Amino acid sequence: MIVIKAITSEQTLAIRQQVLWPQHDINFCRVAEDQQGLHFGGWLEQKLVIVASLFVSQREVRLRKFACLEQYQNRGFGSTMLRYLIEQQQNQAQFNTFWFDARYTAITFYQSFGFHVDSEVFYKHQIAYVKMSRDLVAARTEEANT
Repeated sequence: MIVIKAITSEQTLAIRQQVLWPQHDINFCRVAEDQQGLHFGGWLEQKLVIVASLFVSQREVRLRKFACLEQYQNRGFGSTMLRYLIEQQQNQAQFNTFWFDARYTAITFYQSFGFHVDSEVFYKHQIAYVKMSRDLVAARTEEANT
């Protein structure tokens, strides 16, 4: 069972680099806003295997640098982490939207959690992305009505 806990931005870097940008050095994987972000790690026993960072701006929450070590992928850890992050943000009345830039190859995964594509394909460092989002207000209303 994976255990999700708050971590520091520094703790995210090795997994970000290894999974998302292995051809670049670790400094490439930093985000200018890291010090203001909320960072989460998923631990399996005593090993950090998945990381995610959230950044708040006005009434929106942005997910960035969501990465799971390759040997732990396809075991449900990404789903567990994403469900946790959605629940945390959905319960925060001050947030209206949860969004991120998703790699094109992950669209179906995110759609299964109620996110929808909001943009045409665009590229970052030769990798295809789309903007995806989920309306937290509608989700809270739907949950209250059930």
